Amino acid sequence: MKKMFKMSLAGLALAVSSLAMAADWAPGTTTWDKLPEIKVTKLGLYLTPQQAYDMKKKDAKGVALFDIRTRAEAMYVGMATDVDALVPFVEHPEIMSDWDEKRTMYKLEPNQDFVPEVARRMKELGLGKDAPVILLCRSGDRSSKAADRLLADGYTRVYSVAEGFEGDRASEGAKKGQRVVNGWKNSDLPWSYKLDKAKMYFPR
Repeated sequence: MKKMFKMSLAGLALAVSSLAMAADWAPGTTTWDKLPEIKVTKLGLYLTPQQAYDMKKKDAKGVALFDIRTRAEAMYVGMATDVDALVPFVEHPEIMSDWDEKRTMYKLEPNQDFVPEVARRMKELGLGKDAPVILLCRSGDRSSKAADRLLADGYTRVYSVAEGFEGDRASEGAKKGQRVVNGWKNSDLPWSYKLDKAKMYFPR
């Protein structure tokens, strides 16, 4: 089983235990000063899904786009076709035996390979730490924490897709609790259940 970081749980709790929702965050909203605290980064660089897609398309070789969700999320929920790689910020232990009562799901742990894997993928792309890096998680919570982690490692232009891939949960209506408010998938941007093995994460 791949060993995971035993990081302080203060930052981790924010990344994986928050139930914060932003159901009033309309698709394409760019009033970043109104972002829920859980989605705020130290760099303050954010993109809508459409902006992220356009930025990657405009300079495919000069901009890195990483999906930082778990392998299970990519496999069962699908993945944006334009990402350069899946680099999980947190992961389920190989044997999912611990339960997170607050989030009603199996527990997640920090992936110790996150920063090294980003570095490896950036090297493959021929990009340095000053190149634009776009992070895409489920709803913008994890990507904000991952952006701060990369900033601490010297990356200077890390953008968080504030709506994420699946988007935020609806707070009311027939689809209350479902992730139908915003996000990459709900913006009709290209994604697929068919995954490219070369882009996937394999613990080393």
